[in-house]
Amino acid sequence: MKFFVDTADVAEIKDLASTGLLDGVTTNPSLVAKTGRDFIEVLKEICDIVPGPVSAEVTALDHATMVTEGRRLAKVADNIAVKAPLTPDGLKACRALTDDGIQVNVTLCFSPAQALLAAKAGAAFVSPFVGRLDDIAIDGLGLISEIMEIYNAYPEITTEVLVASVRHPIHVVEAAKMGAHVATIPPGVLRAMFKHPLTDRGLDAFLNDWAKTGQSILKQPVAGDSDDRAPERRRA
Repeated sequence: MKFFVDTADVAEIKDLASTGLLDGVTTNPSLVAKTGRDFIEVLKEICDIVPGPVSAEVTALDHATMVTEGRRLAKVADNIAVKAPLTPDGLKACRALTDDGIQVNVTLCFSPAQALLAAKAGAAFVSPFVGRLDDIAIDGLGLISEIMEIYNAYPEITTEVLVASVRHPIHVVEAAKMGAHVATIPPGVLRAMFKHPLTDRGLDAFLNDWAKTGQSILKQPVAGDSDDRAPERRRA
């Protein structure tokens, strides 16, 4: 499963990208608005940080303007994926942009029928919103299961299922078990995936035992050391 981070916060993206875990980024008008910065400027910075797809959403509702906006956004960087809503005009725009060689992420998907339409329109990604379905007592992960069943039945479908509106690590894990291609994860949820009390407890035990030895790895002589390779040992 590929991990995209769902934010327009450049500092957060830089920090998470340094882990080597990020495959892409998703943004939307709400996330960009939170930064208080120029939209295009933010996109350029993000695209320079992450080589994978960076989703940037159109704001028009009609097909013609969506296509115009999408083509403009695609000029920002080669790794831009234009986000378009799952509406009749959005799917028409998806087909036109896809025919131009532009990646399109069809967003706001809430049913298997919609996901099938996105695939037919040539979308590179379709974004089903699991958390928003859970909020209204509908099984969001059940939607992912249904979409994967349909897509897997047709090898010619190349659209990737991008699990969106992720609220907690369980959404990510369960979607991965279903074979979903991508999860776009808020920074807080991605950081939560590192956490387990037994990891913390085990690390504390190891470090306490090591401290009792009075040793330091950086101060131990190792074959091939030279003065410029062992600054810690030299200072000691």
